[in-house]
Amino acid sequence: MVECGDTAVLVTATRSKGREGIDFLPLICDYEERLYAAGRIPGSFFRREARPPERAILTCRLIDRPMRPLFPSWLRDDLQIVATCMSLDERVPPDVLAVTGASMAALLARMPFYGPMAAVRVGLLGDDFVLNPSFREIERSDLDLVLAGTPAGVVMVEAGANQLPEQDVIEAIDFGYEAVGELIKAQLNLLKELGIEQVIPEDKVDDPTVPSFLEKECASAIGAVLQQFSQTKPERDEKLDAIKAEVSAKVAALKEDDAIRVAVSSNSKMLGNSYKSLTKKLMRQQILSEGKRVDGRGLDEVRPISAAVGVLPKRVHGSGLFNRGLTQVLSTATLGTPSDAQEMDDLNPASEKTYLHHYNFPPYSVGETRPMRSPGRREIGHGALAERAILPVLPSKESFPYVLRVVSECLSSNGSTSMGSVCGSTLALMDAGVPLKAPVGGAAMGLIKEGDEVRILTDIQGIEDFLGDMDFKVAGTEKGITALQMDMKITGLEVKTVADAINQARPARLHILGKMLEAIDAPRDTLSPHAPRLLSFRIDPELIGTVIGPGGRTIKGITERTNTKIDIEDGGIVTIASHDGAAAEEAQRIIEGLTRRVSEGEVFQGTVTRVIPIGAFVEILPGKEGMIHISQLSESRVEKVEDVVNVGDQVTVRVREIDNRGRINLTLRGVPQQEPEAPAAAAAAAE
Repeated sequence: MVECGDTAVLVTATRSKGREGIDFLPLICDYEERLYAAGRIPGSFFRREARPPERAILTCRLIDRPMRPLFPSWLRDDLQIVATCMSLDERVPPDVLAVTGASMAALLARMPFYGPMAAVRVGLLGDDFVLNPSFREIERSDLDLVLAGTPAGVVMVEAGANQLPEQDVIEAIDFGYEAVGELIKAQLNLLKELGIEQVIPEDKVDDPTVPSFLEKECASAIGAVLQQFSQTKPERDEKLDAIKAEVSAKVAALKEDDAIRVAVSSNSKMLGNSYKSLTKKLMRQQILSEGKRVDGRGLDEVRPISAAVGVLPKRVHGSGLFNRGLTQVLSTATLGTPSDAQEMDDLNPASEKTYLHHYNFPPYSVGETRPMRSPGRREIGHGALAERAILPVLPSKESFPYVLRVVSECLSSNGSTSMGSVCGSTLALMDAGVPLKAPVGGAAMGLIKEGDEVRILTDIQGIEDFLGDMDFKVAGTEKGITALQMDMKITGLEVKTVADAINQARPARLHILGKMLEAIDAPRDTLSPHAPRLLSFRIDPELIGTVIGPGGRTIKGITERTNTKIDIEDGGIVTIASHDGAAAEEAQRIIEGLTRRVSEGEVFQGTVTRVIPIGAFVEILPGKEGMIHISQLSESRVEKVEDVVNVGDQVTVRVREIDNRGRINLTLRGVPQQEPEAPAAAAAAAE
C-alpha cells in the first residue's frame, strides 16, 4: 500500500508458472480505479465499474513501460502487476504512486528484478520546478513530466509541455531523477528492515551450438544484405527470409543425431530466435563501427518526407496526409459543438474533454491479417501522445469554442506512426481552419548502446526500433517541446545521454515542420461549408434561468425560431451553433435582449406584439417585452386600445418603471413618435 496525503494505492505482484512454448516475457500490468476512492457511485446503468476508462489504460502503460525492461529477457513465468486506487484526494495523483508501488511489490514477491525503480512527477510553476504537483497545480503548470528511473539511470519519461525550450525539459529530467534516487533508497531500506534479500537476475548462458553454426553459415550473407542501402524494406525482408530458409534447409539435411539438429528439434523456436539475434547483432555492429544504417542514412538523417492537405472531400471538415519513408498517416479533423465534449467518468477531477485524438492501427498497415477489434492499449496510448502534443497550441475556448476530434488512420507503418499522427493532426486542423498558435511536428529517436559506446539515431524505422535500445518520441513547435515519451529496453540511461537525444531531435523536428509548411503554411481563412458555425459570448450567470425559461420553454422557442443549437455553461458562456450565420446572429440578438438589464427612463423603438383590453405589449428588445397600460397610451383618455395602437405598429416608448417582479411597464406619454416613412422615401433611402 503506497500512501501520500489521502491518496492510497494498493499494488500487488503475482508470479505463476509459465506456459509451454512461449518465447517472450508474459507480463501484464493493470491499473484499477474504484470510484469509492473519491466518494462517488459509478454513473453507468449497472452502477459498477466496467471497462477501464482511457486514463486508467494510460496508467497501465505507465506502469508497464518502466517495469518490462527490468525483468530478465529469459524469464517465461507469467507475471502480473495490479494497482488499485482505493482512496484519492485532489492533491496527490495516484499514477506515480502506482509505478513506484509496482517496483516495491516485485521486490517483496522476490521476483528476479533489476530494480528498484521509482517514479516522480515534475511540474513547472513560474520559474520553479515542483515535485509531485497536485491536480490543480498540474492545470496551471507549463510542464507535466513523469519520470521513472533505476540506479542505472532514466528508464521512462512521459511529458506534456507548453512549448518549452529543450534545456528546460532536460533540467526537469535532472531535477526529477534526483528525487527518484531518494525513493530507491527508501525501497532498499524497507527491504533491509523486513529482512528480504533482493533477487538479482543471473545472466542466462545460452547453448552456443546453434548461434555458432549460424555465425559460420550465414553471417556474411546477412551482413551483405544489410549493406545494400538502396533496397526497399520488402526487398530486404525477402532476402533475409531467403537466407533463413536456406539455413533451415541445411539444418534439416543434417543427420538426426547431429548436435545442431538435436538442439533445433528440442526447441522449435530456437533457430528463428537465434537468426533474429544474429541479425540484430550485425545491424548494431554496422551502426557502431561504420555509422551507417540499413537504408544508408547517416545517424542524424531524416527519411524523405511529403505532406498534403485537403485530400478528402470537404464533407470531411479537414484532412491531411503525412508521409515519411514507408510511414503514411491520414488524419481527419471534425468540428463539433460544445455538447459534443466527452464526459469523463473516472477519478480525475477534470470532467470533460473538448479535444479528442483517436489513433487507428489496422493490420494492413504492416502487411498483416488479423481480426479488427476495439482499440488496444497501444492505440490508446499513441492517440493520447498525439493529443497531448497538440493541446498547447489549440486556440482558447473563448475565441474558438468548437469541440475538436482528430482521427489518424495509419495506412502504412515503418516506424513512429505516433509522430506521423502528430504531423497529420497539424495538417488536418490547419486544413479545417482551426487557428493553431503554431504548427506541431514530431520525430522518433533511437539508441544503440554496447558497453560505453552509444549512438543516437534520428527518425528510426521499424527494424531500428525492434532491434534497438530506445524509442524516444519528441514533438513540438519551432519554439519548443509540447510532448515527449521515452521508453527503454535497457535498465537505465544517463541523464546526459537523454539530453543529447532531446537536442538531436530539434533539427529533425524543424526539418519536418518545414516540409509540412510547404503543404499549408497557415490555417485556412474559412471553415468547410459543412462545418457548424459557432457564435460564443458571455452573459450574466444569474440570468441563465431567464434564457432557459420555465421548463426550458424560452430556449426551446429560440432554437425552433432560429433553427439553431444553443449551449449554455454554468459560467455564463453561451455558444450558438448553426449552418446559417444569419440565424445564429438572430439567436444571439434574442439572448442578448433577454439578458440586457433595462433601466427606468430608457427609450426604445419597439413593435406591438399583443393587444389586450387593458393595454398593449411591445417588444423593446429581441425576446423582451414590456406593457403599456391603457392609461399610458396618450395624454388624453383612451376608450379602446386599438384606437391608438395595433399589432405590428412601430412605436417609441419609455420605460416608466420596473416592478418588484421584474415586469417592465412602458409609456407613450411625453415620448415623441417617429413618423413612418413613405414607401418611395424608404426605397430611396435603401438605395
